[in-house]
Amino acid sequence: MTNTTQTLTRPAAASAAHSGPPKLSPVELRAAQIETLETPRLKYGLLARMLFKQMDLVYGRERTLVKFTMLEFIARVPYQAWERMGYFSLSRHRRRSALAKRVYERIVETREEQDNEQWHLLILQDMVQRDGTKQSFVLHRLAPWLVAFFYYHVSWLLFLVRPELSYRLNADFEDHAEHEYMSYVAEHPELEHVPAPATYAAEYGAYGSVADLLRQIGHDERVHKLDSLVNMRAPRFQDAPVAQDARNTEAAATTARR
Repeated sequence: MTNTTQTLTRPAAASAAHSGPPKLSPVELRAAQIETLETPRLKYGLLARMLFKQMDLVYGRERTLVKFTMLEFIARVPYQAWERMGYFSLSRHRRRSALAKRVYERIVETREEQDNEQWHLLILQDMVQRDGTKQSFVLHRLAPWLVAFFYYHVSWLLFLVRPELSYRLNADFEDHAEHEYMSYVAEHPELEHVPAPATYAAEYGAYGSVADLLRQIGHDERVHKLDSLVNMRAPRFQDAPVAQDARNTEAAATTARR
């Protein structure tokens, strides 16, 4: 049994519904990194462990930006599957206004998380291209597509049968990503002095260093993880939403037990 408690701080100005993960200051980002590194990882399920093992076999155990782009390529997949299921649910309940509104709110939340993961992918791919790292068709285009295809259908099937398991699988994936980003920054102190590229600064936010940019991405993954853990309590789209309430508090704590 593993107990995990983390604090999510959202600035007061960002308390509007569906405002996405909070953007943290440099001081808050460093505090978030320390908190992540001091917090034990979740006890991952079999499917998650298989996925991480497969990533290590294909791309190596070392943490690299190229490997992170592969993670982000896959990270969007559960949200795409949930969005599809959400629209199925919306078509069923469209004649019941209150319920349809609740379902649509969950769809909007899912789209926002999917879009956030897409920004991560664009930012990381931009950084990899700036470094001049070569990427092969098989390892960096075909392989992640095949993994994402499998992950999508697993997420979709789990949501259809037992949606809480689909959320739990995503929580495992996001927890892994959170720790990988924060650990990578700790392993590369030189990133504190490397200016963050401004290619997507207008859309994602401007950061003084690559270290802070990666810390922000890691904290975003924590937000997604916490949302999935909270959504496990009301896993179906027609259930009363609870994740957004948890994200809008000044300090949200979640305990995960397996």
